[in-house]
Amino acid sequence: MKVCVFGLWHLGTVTAACAASIGHEVTGLDFDETTIERLNRSEPPLYEPGLAELVRKGLDAGTLRFTTDAGAVKDARVVWVTFDTPVGDDDRADTDFVIKRIESLFDHLAAGTLVLVSSQLPAGSIRGLERARPDVMFASSPENLRLGKAIDAFLKPDRIVVGTRTEEARQIIAELLQPLHAPIEWMSIESAEMTKHALNAFLATSVAFINEIAVICEHVGADASEVARGLKTDARIGPRAYLSPGGAFAGGTLARDIEFLKSHKQLPLIAAVKTSNDQHKNWARAKLLSVLGDMKGKTIAVWGLTYKPGTDTLRRSTAIELCRWLGSQGARVQAHDPVVKSIPADLPVMLCSSPAGAVDGADALVVATEWPEYRHAEVPAGMIVIDAGGFTGRRENVRYYSVGKPS
Repeated sequence: MKVCVFGLWHLGTVTAACAASIGHEVTGLDFDETTIERLNRSEPPLYEPGLAELVRKGLDAGTLRFTTDAGAVKDARVVWVTFDTPVGDDDRADTDFVIKRIESLFDHLAAGTLVLVSSQLPAGSIRGLERARPDVMFASSPENLRLGKAIDAFLKPDRIVVGTRTEEARQIIAELLQPLHAPIEWMSIESAEMTKHALNAFLATSVAFINEIAVICEHVGADASEVARGLKTDARIGPRAYLSPGGAFAGGTLARDIEFLKSHKQLPLIAAVKTSNDQHKNWARAKLLSVLGDMKGKTIAVWGLTYKPGTDTLRRSTAIELCRWLGSQGARVQAHDPVVKSIPADLPVMLCSSPAGAVDGADALVVATEWPEYRHAEVPAGMIVIDAGGFTGRRENVRYYSVGKPS
């Protein structure tokens, strides 16, 4: 099937490369010339394990190409909209960015083309597009990728949520997704849009809930990980529940959907999730102050700078927020990250080439991003270790603190 993937950042590049790998003839479209030039050299705009190799494979096989020419949509049976919706520092999404780009294709879209929207937009957005181009079919399949595990998430999904209006659209999408052999949850377009909001809000609520329970555990001497195990072994909750005491959720995805839902009406529970999470972001700061007192003149090691392992994204990283706070308190920050090779000029951090270099001479270590390299990395005897998620585990001769654990 001829597919045009429109919008080539993380979501779009993964979608284009994976769709080509399962047998489709894919054209990746983006109006940023630098992005296209890099992709034609097999250089994705964002680090994702295995993605550069998958792009190269598609280019070499001739099943994948990239262009800035909007005319690429004319011959496509499916135009797959995959812009990563920008999210501001206030967690509000710039949905107009995506809508305007879809509208920019209207002069090029042939009647009867299927436009499949995976970019995250507020529920009801596609209805507005349908009114503007009633001769074009629209459908929704909210993105379900995870930074660092995006290729597996695309090629081996638990299920795929798809919202359509017509049987014709349903048949086209069934053919598009058939090579994945995944269950498809068919529903209305509005229900598909809403499912993504509800899913992320539920996950965010789970994170905030267990972290609040963990704070109580620290005060009463309980172990939050044991409490979480007790919850997950209840059949009404289940072993895969998002209940792992640790750091606050970061990035823009969960917070963005909380904001989407809050905009509709007064929702006390959903509004409180963000408040709880923002408060929990200060856990590492509070623990450092309680153990070390004044930060001025102290040297703090930070392992991990990206917002999660498996990506090189620094934006909206709680590790970066912590480093800036430490700098504002007069501390010296020595940091290591296995994929970050340069940092913003205004970030008050000395970037070290190894985990050992970061902890050399440090008064305390904060495990900020759970990269596999840190699980068994050596820590000097007597070191104060602040490890919110308990990733590295307690060790002998180390003063170890994690969320929800008795000190």
